[in-house]
Amino acid sequence: MKVEETVPSALDGERIDRIVALIADISRADATRLIADGGACVDGVVVTSGKPRLSEGQIVEVDLDKIPVEEPPGPDPSVVIDIVHVDDDLIVLNKNAGLVVHPASKNGSGTLVNGILALYPEVANVGQPARPGIVHRLDAGTTGMMVVARSQRAYDSLVDALTEHEVGREYVALAWGRFDSPTATVDAAIGRHPRDPMKMAVVNNGKWARTHLAVLQEFDEPAAISLVQCTLETGRTHQIRVHLAAVGHPVVGDSTYGGAKSALKAPRPMLHARRLTLVHPATGEEMSWEAPVPQDMAEVIAKCSVAGGDESQ
Repeated sequence: MKVEETVPSALDGERIDRIVALIADISRADATRLIADGGACVDGVVVTSGKPRLSEGQIVEVDLDKIPVEEPPGPDPSVVIDIVHVDDDLIVLNKNAGLVVHPASKNGSGTLVNGILALYPEVANVGQPARPGIVHRLDAGTTGMMVVARSQRAYDSLVDALTEHEVGREYVALAWGRFDSPTATVDAAIGRHPRDPMKMAVVNNGKWARTHLAVLQEFDEPAAISLVQCTLETGRTHQIRVHLAAVGHPVVGDSTYGGAKSALKAPRPMLHARRLTLVHPATGEEMSWEAPVPQDMAEVIAKCSVAGGDESQ
């Protein structure tokens, strides 16, 4: 599995090892080793030293399969996972808020992967050794439906399906403001923020990204707020959060993208992956799973109401 990014202005002049560390979500030391093993290309040319400094606009490609693994992630039975479906190929789950998906430089244990390995140890041999079974992610603060590959054939099939935009992912978000139209499509490329490389943003040289929006409910109190269905056509990092912020409707509780406001406080970004639809890699059957809005999000929604009307249920 390879990822590609264009160097933003915020990283102009930075060493390639730092840029690779950001792209792959690994430590600087691991990035240096990955580069030495030939796991990084700049403008199509393999580089083997982490010292060269790159310029804005250069294209960096990272081979995630070359992430160094001295000690693969191990099982952690203390991690609580809500399993929705399991068979020989798939593990479908409803992710809890605050649960990091896989170990990284700042989260070596206590992740979803560690919990999966405690339940299904065979996943250790599926996909990338550092991130076994993982074909897509949800942000730590996002809840809801997610699939993990239990077999290598499922891993390969799901990676291809995600690349071809053949996996259906529907979210619900509580967003600030009222939308001009009940439905809309945000078609805007996403890349690293030009001034803050830890964030994403709508940028001209980013990767194509498209989100379909449909307003489910509107509220007047404690402010103008909308409950919105968001359907992904692509799956870029922070896509829904970035797209909603870009059109002036940041997700309630999202401090990273301007959604943390005193009028309505929330413990996390109010974003939930409600429905997941995919074609089973072994049977060819289309399957779909849905998770209800979690309690913390339901409690925040319950604080909203239409002026002069009843509170939302």
